[in-house]
Amino acid sequence: MAVPMALEREPVVPQADNELIRRSLTEPDAFAGIFDRHAATIHGYTARRLGHTAADDVTAETFLVAFDRRGRFDLTQVDALPWLYGIATNLMHRWRRHEVRLYRALQRTGRDPVDDPDGDRVVARAAASAAHRRLAAVLARMPVGERDALLLLAWQDLSYAEIATALGIPVGTVRSRLNSARKRLRNALGDLDQKWS
Repeated sequence: MAVPMALEREPVVPQADNELIRRSLTEPDAFAGIFDRHAATIHGYTARRLGHTAADDVTAETFLVAFDRRGRFDLTQVDALPWLYGIATNLMHRWRRHEVRLYRALQRTGRDPVDDPDGDRVVARAAASAAHRRLAAVLARMPVGERDALLLLAWQDLSYAEIATALGIPVGTVRSRLNSARKRLRNALGDLDQKWS
């Protein structure tokens, strides 16, 4: 049976991030769409850097700050994720000691405290243990600006422009920080740094 024309509905097209934020200025509940769309990604990024417990707090605070500052979001930007990464990265600086402790624990044990240690991963982890320790040692000693840029590139696959937006720095500074971070990795890891190049 055919549906009468009057009852047919237009397909719902999801709104872009900037449109959700624009709407949230007069309809605050619209900001929930930004949270729903990006909370898991921000949590994953912060968990890789700080562990799950701290990531819960940083993720929640990231979206509280974003909601409070939504009036300052550049509405010409369609995607809010680089902006959210920038907020999360700034909040993580408060947790810097915790992050460095995680890297030092990884350096000592070769066990990534964020990963689940069960199953087949145990065998793979044992084989990569020495490389993890060396990498963790380099990350723990790396200046925070270089580490932020490197991890946004390697773990979140952001472009140089997105990293610049997230960190509030020029693209040239991103290039410089990544170049320096890569040199540190090459010096410490030799041929094990292919993922970072």
